[in-house]
Amino acid sequence: PYGPARILVSSGSEAEPKMVAYSHHALAGGRARYVRSLHPDTTLPPRHLVLVPLASSFGSLGTPVTLAALGGTLIVRSPFDPAGALRTVAEQRPTHLFAVPTMLRRIADLPARPDEDTSSLRAVVSSGAPLPAATAQACRERFGRPVVTVYGSSDGLNCHTAGERHPPGDSVGTPDPAVARIRITGPDGTPLPTGRTGQIEALGPMTPLCYVNAPELDGRYRTSDGWVRSGDLGLLDERGRLHVLGRLKRIAVRGGLNISLAEVESELGTHPAVAEAVCVPVPDPDLGERLCACVRPAAGPPVPTLSDLTTHLEGRGLARRKLPEHLLVVDEMPLGPSGKVCYRTLMSRATARSARDGPQGAREADESSRSRSPRAR
Repeated sequence: PYGPARILVSSGSEAEPKMVAYSHHALAGGRARYVRSLHPDTTLPPRHLVLVPLASSFGSLGTPVTLAALGGTLIVRSPFDPAGALRTVAEQRPTHLFAVPTMLRRIADLPARPDEDTSSLRAVVSSGAPLPAATAQACRERFGRPVVTVYGSSDGLNCHTAGERHPPGDSVGTPDPAVARIRITGPDGTPLPTGRTGQIEALGPMTPLCYVNAPELDGRYRTSDGWVRSGDLGLLDERGRLHVLGRLKRIAVRGGLNISLAEVESELGTHPAVAEAVCVPVPDPDLGERLCACVRPAAGPPVPTLSDLTTHLEGRGLARRKLPEHLLVVDEMPLGPSGKVCYRTLMSRATARSARDGPQGAREADESSRSRSPRAR
């Protein structure tokens, strides 16, 4: 049971993908327990429509090994197509739909058809990236079912909101020791008390065996006693719930001051004209880095300008040093093989735009393009 069973590949959305080896026990034990917790009705065999690649961490919950332990059925379709996904729900009648937030938003934004049938669904499950509150609400309205947020990675982390009786706010749920224990540590690796922010670490039945042919990664991402360093910032509250606050690496350093990209993205997502928002740093000869907001506009309202977004963010109390100084409007967010937003592609496009315009030029170009379409910008 503790021999190698399969290799998962990380998404590579921020860096080169990592190959992670898992044992039979981790799949049929740890991951199967996790999947079982998503199914409170044990009389109904699970039918999973998994829209993400099965080689990814999120997609691995749909693998035959995991589902076989529960007597379930795996439904797949490729490539991703929002309308096609809805047709598959109607035709194959899955109990659960698994997708990353970008996919869910594209599905939820489709006009409803009179013959649309999603009544088989018991829940919509999101993972792979933080789930914006607006996307979660759009899915609840579209499907009339709970939306479960899953926090996890190919490195063996897991926590989710299934079974939460009350909306957990920005919590990703309560860790299950039968799947993975979670602790928070400081910069020196010392465990931190409740309420303190630090790096999220995990250890448990779902912990992988090792990184494949990469001992240097084991040394970097594992402690001497086996805990996996996630690279994520978070805290455990007084009720034992985990709050994920962002990536350690997902920061912009502007004039020597750190800016959390996740924080700015969350605030941008509250603007009514923004369907999706991703922030990336772009190099700057003066300040080191400046912030670029990459925005997919919502259907209906006018395309937001940089000034519109700045006014909105200032109104929400965001510090001036955290305000984006560039805007890149996109028709669709670029996705990597795992279905997650590819930050490297956005950084490349944003860097090219900023080099062309400069901060002030970006503002002026933005102001002059209020009436232009997203494609023109």
